[in-house]
Amino acid sequence: MRRIPLPVLATASLVLVTLALALVFFVAPNDADQGFSQRIFYFHVSIAFTAYLCFGAGAWKALRHLWKRDPRADLESYVAVHQGVIFGVLVLLTGSIWAKISWGHWWVWSENQLVLFLVLFLFYAAYFMLRFSVDPGPQRANLSAVYALFGVVLVPVSFLAIRLSQSLIHPQVFTRHGPNFGGWILAAYIVSQVAVLVLAYTLYRVELAGKLLDMRLRELRLA
Repeated sequence: MRRIPLPVLATASLVLVTLALALVFFVAPNDADQGFSQRIFYFHVSIAFTAYLCFGAGAWKALRHLWKRDPRADLESYVAVHQGVIFGVLVLLTGSIWAKISWGHWWVWSENQLVLFLVLFLFYAAYFMLRFSVDPGPQRANLSAVYALFGVVLVPVSFLAIRLSQSLIHPQVFTRHGPNFGGWILAAYIVSQVAVLVLAYTLYRVELAGKLLDMRLRELRLA
């Protein structure tokens, strides 16, 4: 994946996002119960899965740093966690809008699945407080890696809370037997999910390239 040029990724992101928007707003039918407002589902769910994957990627890179002592792994873990937090903000924002339109509440504290995702988000938001409270060096990289590995444990907990919920706030649209929908709804969701994943990876590559360039400039100044 690193061999794919950034212009190609950016173009693919633009094409996929445009296609996803066209399918969601002009092709996919309205929901029988929620009507037009249900269309936010395509983005909310796609962004949520992407945030989970970003946190998982951050943990994987953290493990590589602790295990292989890969010199780039610490920076890659940091960038992945940063992207996960950005998409986590979007999950909370789109989820609150959808909940207000559909159920009349911006937030329901009694719902465990909502609170658990908020805990996951705040845990990774605190990652940056830890990272930047320590001077650059092996100690900061090791502490950040251990923190990222502990945080990834909350990802399956948050996901299972949604799966086990009996409320209507998070209806189960995916079961063991497959999705509970098909046709253009399924096609729009798949394209939306791929579009958000490619967009996230593009943003990851852009930020990583900027961080690497900044590190190189610092080394040149010191030299």
